[in-house]
Amino acid sequence: MNITVNPRFAAAALATAMLAGCATVQNPSPSDPWEGFNRGVYKFNDTVDRGLFKPVAQAYDYVMPDPVQNCVHNMFSNLGDVWGAANSMLQGRGHDAVNTFGRFLFNTTMGLGGCIDVATMNGANKIPNDFGTTLGVWGLGQGPYVVLPLLGPSTVRDTAGRFGDWAGNVVSVREIDNVRLRNSLWGLEVIDTRASLLDATDTVDRVALDPYSFVRDAYLQRRAAMVRGGQPGSEANLPDYSLDEEADAPAAAPVPAPAK
Repeated sequence: MNITVNPRFAAAALATAMLAGCATVQNPSPSDPWEGFNRGVYKFNDTVDRGLFKPVAQAYDYVMPDPVQNCVHNMFSNLGDVWGAANSMLQGRGHDAVNTFGRFLFNTTMGLGGCIDVATMNGANKIPNDFGTTLGVWGLGQGPYVVLPLLGPSTVRDTAGRFGDWAGNVVSVREIDNVRLRNSLWGLEVIDTRASLLDATDTVDRVALDPYSFVRDAYLQRRAAMVRGGQPGSEANLPDYSLDEEADAPAAAPVPAPAK
């Protein structure tokens, strides 16, 4: 089934949604000074998602067996660990960089090319990372919240980080020379990403009185936690490596109880 979207129609719909949103917010949040504009883009994204991306993701989720979905998701996630390790190194988190790159090697070899996440099974959990987080660790402020057409929640800093991710992440689908294979895998990655968010978006629709504010606040809180986790001296969002060190240390001699 081929689904085509007229670019002129999409551009007109986006412009209409943005103009409609700009006139509705009188007292925007300090972190979201462009709320009127953002709500218009959010409405456009939500319309496109409900009409295209979500139905395709639901069909994929319905047709594809869970083991196959997990394999596809794990393989894309495994490729991302290389860039994640590079960002940990740029942030001065050498231990995280070594562990994340170790995850990639372990899953690529023992996990059949990343199909099976054996690293997580053995306690080496994934550490989300990207260049937007690196910029935050380096001290660049997040700037205003912004909703990007089709891409969704972001900030000025994270938008700049996306360009860094695009330029720096050489272990990705876009490096494949075969155009047909590259585009097919890219489409599969988009569908896999949307399918992985089905439960989350259904929860937002069910419990959020204002889905826009709910998504915005959740996004900003998560990004702030990721930056705090990457700053020197912070333990937020980082695995507890002390558990490994305690396991390797010799057991302390028991202290005798005081005589009564």
